[in-house]
Amino acid sequence: MKRVYEPARREDGRRFLVDRLWPRGIKRERLSLDAWAKEVAPSDTLRRWFAHDPYRWDEFRRRYAAELDRRPEAWGPILEATHTGTVTLVYSARDSRRNNGVALKGYLEMKLKKAS
Repeated sequence: MKRVYEPARREDGRRFLVDRLWPRGIKRERLSLDAWAKEVAPSDTLRRWFAHDPYRWDEFRRRYAAELDRRPEAWGPILEATHTGTVTLVYSARDSRRNNGVALKGYLEMKLKKAS
């Protein structure tokens, strides 16, 4: 996990931007990415409903997981990349504990555990 405003490092491995919207103030050529996986981001409806309200965090994760369950083609490439090395999920939210990247990481870790 890394915020878009933090510098990329070699040890980040493959870097995936997991936000639906391009981060403010960041030029595309400045952000070292392997992919912009906007399809894996929460729907606009869910993103607006959550609005980074900490009281909605648990329900957000549940609803987001339900969306992800319906779109394995969106998160599949990220999960596959974990089999060949380090993967960094890049996000732009200010809250480093409650954002879609954190929720996605938990979801993918659950998928990896089920697969092993």
